[in-house]
Amino acid sequence: MEDTCTIMFKALADETRQQILRFLKDGPLNVGEIVERTTLSQPTISHHLGILKRAGVVVTQRRGKQIYYALCCGPERLECCSPLFRLFGISLTPSTTRKEDE
Repeated sequence: MEDTCTIMFKALADETRQQILRFLKDGPLNVGEIVERTTLSQPTISHHLGILKRAGVVVTQRRGKQIYYALCCGPERLECCSPLFRLFGISLTPSTTRKEDE
Protein backbone atom coordinates (compact mmCIF):
# COMPACT_ATOMS: atom_id res chain seq x y z
CA MET A 1 0.00 0.00 0.00
CA GLU A 2 1.28 3.45 -0.92
CA ASP A 3 1.87 6.05 1.76
CA THR A 4 0.21 9.48 1.80
CA CYS A 5 3.16 11.34 0.30
CA THR A 6 3.58 8.87 -2.56
CA ILE A 7 -0.09 9.16 -3.51
CA MET A 8 0.11 12.94 -3.34
CA PHE A 9 3.29 13.15 -5.39
CA LYS A 10 1.77 10.95 -8.10
CA ALA A 11 -1.28 13.24 -8.18
CA LEU A 12 0.94 16.31 -8.44
CA ALA A 13 3.10 14.86 -11.20
CA ASP A 14 0.64 15.92 -13.90
CA GLU A 15 0.94 19.39 -15.44
CA THR A 16 -2.85 19.84 -15.72
CA ARG A 17 -3.33 19.08 -12.04
CA GLN A 18 -0.55 21.54 -11.19
CA GLN A 19 -2.40 24.17 -13.22
CA ILE A 20 -5.64 23.42 -11.36
CA LEU A 21 -3.85 23.90 -8.03
CA ARG A 22 -2.61 27.31 -9.17
CA PHE A 23 -6.21 28.26 -9.97
CA LEU A 24 -7.40 27.07 -6.55
CA LYS A 25 -4.77 28.95 -4.58
CA ASP A 26 -6.94 32.08 -4.90
CA GLY A 27 -10.04 30.34 -3.57
CA PRO A 28 -12.65 27.66 -4.28
CA LEU A 29 -13.88 27.12 -7.84
CA ASN A 30 -16.46 24.85 -9.42
CA VAL A 31 -15.71 22.62 -12.40
CA GLY A 32 -17.22 25.09 -14.88
CA GLU A 33 -15.05 27.92 -13.60
CA ILE A 34 -11.94 25.77 -13.98
CA VAL A 35 -12.98 24.65 -17.48
CA GLU A 36 -13.36 28.32 -18.51
CA ARG A 37 -9.70 28.89 -17.61
CA THR A 38 -8.43 25.98 -19.72
CA THR A 39 -8.86 24.42 -23.15
CA LEU A 40 -9.93 21.11 -21.60
CA SER A 41 -13.37 19.53 -21.44
CA GLN A 42 -15.52 19.26 -18.32
CA PRO A 43 -15.07 15.45 -18.09
CA THR A 44 -11.28 15.85 -18.28
CA ILE A 45 -11.22 18.50 -15.54
CA SER A 46 -13.57 16.38 -13.40
CA HIS A 47 -11.21 13.42 -13.82
CA HIS A 48 -8.20 15.45 -12.67
CA LEU A 49 -10.14 16.90 -9.74
CA GLY A 50 -11.11 13.38 -8.70
CA ILE A 51 -7.45 12.36 -8.61
CA LEU A 52 -6.56 15.44 -6.55
CA LYS A 53 -9.44 14.75 -4.18
CA ARG A 54 -8.45 11.10 -3.69
CA ALA A 55 -4.90 12.26 -2.95
CA GLY A 56 -6.26 14.62 -0.29
CA VAL A 57 -5.05 17.74 -2.05
CA VAL A 58 -8.52 19.21 -2.60
CA VAL A 59 -11.85 18.97 -0.83
CA THR A 60 -15.36 19.66 -2.02
CA GLN A 61 -18.18 21.79 -0.72
CA ARG A 62 -21.70 21.76 -2.14
CA ARG A 63 -23.32 25.16 -2.70
CA GLY A 64 -26.78 24.58 -4.10
CA LYS A 65 -26.37 22.48 -7.23
CA GLN A 66 -22.68 23.32 -7.64
CA ILE A 67 -19.72 21.54 -6.10
CA TYR A 68 -16.76 23.77 -5.32
CA TYR A 69 -13.21 22.54 -5.02
CA ALA A 70 -10.72 24.05 -2.59
CA LEU A 71 -7.17 23.34 -1.51
CA CYS A 72 -6.86 21.19 1.56
CA CYS A 73 -3.80 20.22 3.42
CA GLY A 74 -4.15 18.43 6.71
CA PRO A 75 -1.37 18.03 9.25
CA GLU A 76 -0.16 14.75 7.75
CA ARG A 77 0.52 16.51 4.45
CA LEU A 78 2.19 19.61 5.88
CA GLU A 79 5.37 17.78 6.78
CA CYS A 80 6.02 16.17 3.42
CA CYS A 81 4.55 18.72 1.04
CA SER A 82 4.98 22.27 2.31
CA PRO A 83 8.24 22.84 0.38
CA LEU A 84 6.67 21.43 -2.77
CA PHE A 85 3.58 23.63 -2.52
CA ARG A 86 5.75 26.71 -1.98
CA LEU A 87 6.96 26.14 -5.54
CA PHE A 88 3.36 26.83 -6.60
CA GLY A 89 3.20 29.94 -4.43
CA ILE A 90 0.93 28.19 -1.93
CA SER A 91 1.72 28.41 1.76
CA LEU A 92 0.47 25.41 3.70
CA THR A 93 -0.29 26.12 7.30
CA PRO A 94 -2.85 24.59 9.66
CA SER A 95 -5.02 27.68 9.13
CA THR A 96 -5.40 26.81 5.42
CA THR A 97 -6.86 23.42 6.23
CA ARG A 98 -10.46 23.07 5.10
CA LYS A 99 -12.87 20.32 6.05
CA GLU A 100 -15.14 18.63 3.58
CA ASP A 101 -18.79 19.66 3.99
CA GLU A 102 -20.35 16.88 1.92
